[in-house]
Amino acid sequence: MKPVTPDAKLAAVVGSAPLPRTELTKKLWAYIKKNGLQDKKAKTQINADDKLKAVFNGKAKVSMFEMTKLVSKHVS
Repeated sequence: MKPVTPDAKLAAVVGSAPLPRTELTKKLWAYIKKNGLQDKKAKTQINADDKLKAVFNGKAKVSMFEMTKLVSKHVS
C-alpha cells in the first residue's frame, strides 16, 4: 500500500512518519485501546480524548465507521 502522511492533528496520535493506511489504522486502534477510549457498552463507539477530538472535528463520540471517514481527511 502507498504510504500516507498524517497532518499535525493526526500525528499527535499516530506519529508524523508516512505509513500505509493499514498501519495507521493499527496505530490508531492501539492508541484507543491503550487509553481505554472504546465505549464499554457500545463497542462500536469511540469516546474521544482531547487529541482525538481534534481529529474528529470536535466530536466527543463517534462510531468506528465514522472514525475511518474522519481520519481520511487528515492524511495526504
